[in-house]
Amino acid sequence: MELQEGNILLRPYILSDAKALALNANNAKIANNMRDLFPHPYSINDAKEFINKNINGVIKGIFGIIYKGNLVGSIGIHSQPDVYIKTAELGYYVGEKYWNKGIASKSIAMIVKYGFESLHLTRIFAGVFEHNEASMKVLKKTDLF
Repeated sequence: MELQEGNILLRPYILSDAKALALNANNAKIANNMRDLFPHPYSINDAKEFINKNINGVIKGIFGIIYKGNLVGSIGIHSQPDVYIKTAELGYYVGEKYWNKGIASKSIAMIVKYGFESLHLTRIFAGVFEHNEASMKVLKKTDLF
């Protein structure tokens, strides 16, 4: 699955993304707003392991955010179990070098549309730490939440 709008492409990870993934993800400002499974520091080996889990289907629903040909972040919708099967949680980050360019909000709009139209979800939600005002602003900007 690939989604494209303008300069933004959402696509599955490939092994050659490892260097850019590690470069963008190895940032305390990002790690402090992620769940505990997100390593910090984020090494090239962490990136390779994550990509391999994606390729092998161990982790599903996560895509690289490509902006003007460069991997700049990650976005995913994670299906919920049992009676919540039509519900998914949204997760995302964009590397600090690419902040304030509208990449996150546009990527969110793209994947939410995909979730509702192609996956036939009935609810998509996002959890945000209370100190992460930038992420709250991005979600509000999309006008979807």
